[in-house]
Amino acid sequence: MDNRQAMGSWLSGPRAAAEEMGVDFGYRGERLGLPESGPGSIARPGRRIAAIFIDWALCMLVAYAFLSGGKAQQTGNWALLIFFVLSVLTVGTVGCTPGKRLLGLRVISENGGRLALPRVLLRSVLLAIGIPAIIWDRDTRGLHDRLARAVQVRI
Repeated sequence: MDNRQAMGSWLSGPRAAAEEMGVDFGYRGERLGLPESGPGSIARPGRRIAAIFIDWALCMLVAYAFLSGGKAQQTGNWALLIFFVLSVLTVGTVGCTPGKRLLGLRVISENGGRLALPRVLLRSVLLAIGIPAIIWDRDTRGLHDRLARAVQVRI
């Protein structure tokens, strides 16, 4: 192996290096019985990240306009509370936040049904903490989704 291959595998991550050696991981969501593409397939990370930015911007706007009196620190604190409430109410009822709906995503349970309220609460708390959302498994599901036994899919 020359240095360019080693550098490429290092930059691409362990999954890409293992796939180059012939390991077959299957597609994202195969272990969960989801389709490889189209409606019902696991949502791509880019769309999920864009959706959370849309939701956060909406929460910041509401916090700044109505609750914080224009103070930056208070705006962030109020926005986090609004984000948590938004997540619980919207994911718990219709299965998606405004950002997810705008980008064609939905949160469902691993078995395909609606996410139960205790799982929505757990997912929302972990999402508000932030760290669990940036730790992914091989299906690119965040730790907050894994622990809540949820999946973000395309609609």
